[in-house]
Amino acid sequence: MAKYIGKRLLYMILSLWMIVSATFFFMRIAPGNPFASEKKLPPEIEANLNAHFGLDKPWYAQYWEYLVRIVNWDFGPSFKYKSQTVNDLINEGFPVSFLLGMEAIFIAVALGVLLGIIAALKHNRWPDYTAMIIAVLGISVPSFIMASFLQYFLAIKMGIFPVARWESFMHTILPALALASTPMAFIARLTRSSMLEVLANDYIKTAKSKGLSSGVITIKHTIRNALLPVVTYMGPLTAGILTGSFVIERIFGIPGLGAHFVTSINNRDYTVIMGVTVFYSILLLVSILLVDIAYGIIDPRIKLAGGKKGE
Repeated sequence: MAKYIGKRLLYMILSLWMIVSATFFFMRIAPGNPFASEKKLPPEIEANLNAHFGLDKPWYAQYWEYLVRIVNWDFGPSFKYKSQTVNDLINEGFPVSFLLGMEAIFIAVALGVLLGIIAALKHNRWPDYTAMIIAVLGISVPSFIMASFLQYFLAIKMGIFPVARWESFMHTILPALALASTPMAFIARLTRSSMLEVLANDYIKTAKSKGLSSGVITIKHTIRNALLPVVTYMGPLTAGILTGSFVIERIFGIPGLGAHFVTSINNRDYTVIMGVTVFYSILLLVSILLVDIAYGIIDPRIKLAGGKKGE
């Protein structure tokens, strides 16, 4: 386990360096500059701003300084948010985005697994067809369309939930549902197909022949093995939830990190764009590592070092 984690950490550091480098150079070749606006600044003021933020230095000097700041967990100052650093914006917005993301992941996993289990146990019957229709709708409808749909019917027409803002638990339900709709559909389809495959195995037939109840077979033998693909999907799910929250936060007026990121793109606030990209990349790499470890714990037949299943 320790050897595997150490090896993965080295790969994570290499991947993070590549992401940091790509982000830095993409920002350099992007058209415009952080101080471009409708009203053009006098050359003297723009030169002073470039000198203040170190943008007048050679690219290799800026690149090295940025790498050193990343190692020291310092993403630099914001070009547009006065008297605030990128770290301040992350500390302010990420807790909100994290709560929204965790709620969406819980809804996606809970409802997705439940729909998948029902569909598999009631295969080729109306519960199966109903669950798969819901799954197809969830995959087909983008989260921002789902957000508008939920706002119109559940908030404006029925008045059950608030339309927007982030003030109470009731304000979190609609954005979490909109964010969870697509991954919930994927999880439902994954669980259904995996459950059907497990139910067709010989050891399930043996358990039935021994007189075990369907509940015991489902809980103790079927669900655990059927959830392995769902655990594998948790890494991409985390990435999708985090990046998808950018648009959802904007639609619902949520003061999360996604709102800062979208605003920074419109304002060409390069340090915020780079800092948030690197921050989310670290979260994604860590989540993938945790998923790999959890995969080995759930199914001990899988060796973390890369051995074949069943060795």
